[in-house]
Amino acid sequence: MAATKQRLGFLVVTCFLIRVHGHPNYADALRKSILFFEGQRSGRLPGDQRITWRSNSGLSDGSAANVDLSGGYYDAGDNVKFGFPMAFTATMLSWSVLEYGKRMGGEVGNARAAIRWATDYLLKAATQTPGKLYVGVGDPDADHRCWERPEDMDTPRAVYSVSKTNPGSDVAGETAAALAAASLVFRVTDRAYSRRLLAVAKTVMVFAMKYQGKYSDYLGSVVCPFYCSYSGYQDELLWGASWLFRATNDAFYLNYLKSLGANDNTDFFSWDNKFAGARVLLSRRVHVDNNMSFVQFQQQAEDFMCRILPNNPSSTTQYTPGGLMYKQSSANLQYATSISFLLFTYSKYIASSKHSFTCGNLLFTASSLRSLAKKQVDYILGENPLKMSYMVGFGARFPQKIHHRAASLPSLATYPGHVGCQAGFQYLDSSSPNPNILTGAVVGGPDQIDAFTDDRKDFSHAEPATYINAPLVGSLAYLVGSYGNG
Repeated sequence: MAATKQRLGFLVVTCFLIRVHGHPNYADALRKSILFFEGQRSGRLPGDQRITWRSNSGLSDGSAANVDLSGGYYDAGDNVKFGFPMAFTATMLSWSVLEYGKRMGGEVGNARAAIRWATDYLLKAATQTPGKLYVGVGDPDADHRCWERPEDMDTPRAVYSVSKTNPGSDVAGETAAALAAASLVFRVTDRAYSRRLLAVAKTVMVFAMKYQGKYSDYLGSVVCPFYCSYSGYQDELLWGASWLFRATNDAFYLNYLKSLGANDNTDFFSWDNKFAGARVLLSRRVHVDNNMSFVQFQQQAEDFMCRILPNNPSSTTQYTPGGLMYKQSSANLQYATSISFLLFTYSKYIASSKHSFTCGNLLFTASSLRSLAKKQVDYILGENPLKMSYMVGFGARFPQKIHHRAASLPSLATYPGHVGCQAGFQYLDSSSPNPNILTGAVVGGPDQIDAFTDDRKDFSHAEPATYINAPLVGSLAYLVGSYGNG
């Protein structure tokens, strides 16, 4: 256990300014929010890897199906690769760069690298076997019965897929969205890669449209309760078609998405439910392009905003006493980060057209949306009743015992020996801080009364995830551009 006392990480807290000009240091938070993804990498790590306590892992992933599925990201604090949240992560990182890349400064290259680590894997998943999309690697039940470093894992690396006979329009639609969005990111910097991303996105979208069904109906306990498709697949069909329309301007996708009749009202936006994101994306055509044929989506986007904004007759969103939007008891910050991204982005769109809207008899403007979104980000970065930053490595006080296997066990550099499945639980049970600092990781966050216990066993509140960070990258870039504390 002595190894746990040596704290490794890409971090110097004590001598870094936490606040700049009265605001959290958004530039520092942006750098760290992107750096986090390097700690989630699976596969063979590159020479410029900055989170150096991580090592190669999962190099034979895919071999159970005689394919190469190495690479990609572990979704959270375990060692499983789930394609559904990974694709959403890639989509949101790409949207972040598309909207706010010019505000990222030198970090835009790191953001592109984070996207490419996911999309390289998604390309493999989508192209290695005709008629199949690989959607997962690793037996989640076996993985969760162990506490192992990814570098040591010896649990079954089973491979899961969807196909014509066992469809998954949800995961396929999200994968198409991710590849299409990323194709726009790389259109200038790597044209050949961009063309390949778009070509595969089109193929995967056809698969999603032609062979319809929920992937969790087929894969069952392999993806549930972890990443069940609770909202169905209509939202991913809308989302995927929206991104392909953005990437191609092909009326085929416009006609398809308008034919879906996907009119569900919602007050969520997450890896599972994409309705709000698609509507905000499509409303850009009204406010930026002055195309009134998209007014339906503008109205749906504003219905969503009214459900989120507090103190109006249409609001359906609970807030903690400290002002954090509160959607669910488990990993609530994922909703705060994803919805804040939509608030910032819709505020950007309506500011360009000098548009405002009403919720009941109350008027809301771009400034109203920005103010609420900024409050959510500031809360995450430490402006909350506990004065705790929920981003690891940011600020003077942040979670020390996050629910994360790789961060909680000694690194290979400090303990080269194998730590087995059951032996690792001594580190889960330890009361000591994690030996490795997963810089930039945002955990699930506090409860509905702003309370937080820094407890490694409390995965609902202490576990980070890629899809918590991905939309936050865009919000932080917006704030860097607005407050200039780089």
